[in-house]
Amino acid sequence: MAVENDSSVTEFVLMGLTDQPELQLPLFFLFWVNYMVTVMGNLSLINLICLNSHLHTPMYFFIFNLSFIDLCYSFVLTPKMLMSFISERNTISFNGCMTQLFFFCFFVISESYVLTAMAYDRYVAICKPLLYTVAMSPQSCFLLMLGSYLMGFAGAMVHTGCMIRLTFCDSNIINHYMCDIFPLLQLSCSSTYANELMSSIIVGTVAIVSSLIITISYTLILFSILHMSSAKGWSKAISTCGSHIITVGLFYGFGLLTDLKPSSVGSMGQGKFFSVFYTNVVPMLNPIIYSLRNKDVKLALKKTLKKMRN
Repeated sequence: MAVENDSSVTEFVLMGLTDQPELQLPLFFLFWVNYMVTVMGNLSLINLICLNSHLHTPMYFFIFNLSFIDLCYSFVLTPKMLMSFISERNTISFNGCMTQLFFFCFFVISESYVLTAMAYDRYVAICKPLLYTVAMSPQSCFLLMLGSYLMGFAGAMVHTGCMIRLTFCDSNIINHYMCDIFPLLQLSCSSTYANELMSSIIVGTVAIVSSLIITISYTLILFSILHMSSAKGWSKAISTCGSHIITVGLFYGFGLLTDLKPSSVGSMGQGKFFSVFYTNVVPMLNPIIYSLRNKDVKLALKKTLKKMRN
């Protein structure tokens, strides 16, 4: 992504997660393990879904996309984070910084809409089971995912476009381990009012639309479950939603804490802390959540391992 900017700054220095020397090496190994588990976990789940025909359903199509996004998260953000632990001066070019910002925004927004589509899928499966094959046809699922990625692309373009128009004059030290919106805005020597306004509009729109659809979906699911006479049906409905509820809680919980605008150095440090969970821990946990709580995935794993032995 080649960008043009009038700034005198041609590169940024990423401060990283901490400036305490004694923590650098332990944190490097901790996040290196996190990186490996994230990559292997999401790649394994993607491969399982591709190789097992009984997982070629709408729900697993959405899980496939969720794992793909989480995998891309790790490729875009974690390598530079690891570099900050072992390099004396971890730099990133202006173009590289804007590229990282673009893909970060793209995947965050896309994932929020993928989770929204998954909530709608669970609503149709539990509340409208007879219409499920029609409502969640391959064409419908494709359009839902296409819309999620298009919304992510549009939001990322606006965020990055607004950032490129700013001027960066003197300071080039980003108090973060990645090129995030608010740490970059603090370095600008031009007015950031338009950026803050657009950021509030985009984040607010994504949060309101997603949370509203997810809340309505699970409210209707809850009413449907309460009217079920069969304990087995009640248990099955809860189990099919459990993994998604955990994922949504983690994603939006830490996302909300991360997106709160920092007003001081202390709150900036808290923002970095919460963003670790948002960008590193959640992508690692998602494949574990959908594997440990899912009989179909466990069955697919057993079949795949059996084929590999033969």
